Amino acid sequence: MVSQHIVKSYDQEINLLTRKILEMGGVVEHQIARAIEALIKRDLEEAAEVIERDDQVDRIEEEIDQHAIRLLATRQPMAFDLRLIAMAMKISNDLERIGDYATNIANRCERLAAVPPIKPLSAVPRMAQIAQEMVKDILDAYVERDADKAVAVWHRDKEVDDMYTSLVRELLTYMMEDPRNISACIDLLFIAKNLERIGDHATNIAEKIHYMIHGSLINRPRHDEDTTQSKTE
Repeated sequence: MVSQHIVKSYDQEINLLTRKILEMGGVVEHQIARAIEALIKRDLEEAAEVIERDDQVDRIEEEIDQHAIRLLATRQPMAFDLRLIAMAMKISNDLERIGDYATNIANRCERLAAVPPIKPLSAVPRMAQIAQEMVKDILDAYVERDADKAVAVWHRDKEVDDMYTSLVRELLTYMMEDPRNISACIDLLFIAKNLERIGDHATNIAEKIHYMIHGSLINRPRHDEDTTQSKTE
């Protein structure tokens, strides 16, 4: 009976860790959506709400870290459970950074709301939609323990990178054509970079989920390995 109680208590603690990750993920996913909505609608109140929720994200990250450390110290987990607990701390860090990037986008809304909208702004919502979908799908992969779904998210990062490159070129053209666009374009460049980084962190989480489930890294394409090697030489 005592043994069954211990096992049940341990399972509850593991489940709490998973719920905390999903809670944190839900908040940052909401932050991305609201930040872009604030940008498009030029809604400063909505932008302020995104900024205010950053403290909530930080608080949940701290709760996850403390809970994970306590589990490592008191339960001495092994194999999958050990990877799950260790990766929870790393995943929460990626989610915290995603929340920071959403907050950065919201911070740019005030300056952009003070100037007339420019055409490249229309490309931002599509890029944001893909980044938000990546975050949603990676959270689904985490709760479902689905490595294949995580790998699918990992592959979508190139789509975000390509959109970022295209948007940068368009914004540079606008700045060269009319210097009055420079200030707004610079803000949009920073917003696009924040979205690109959100995609990167979703990709990071995908790699951690794959490791959590299989104990191995995602197999990278050969040309990626060659590029990485050349940069370190």
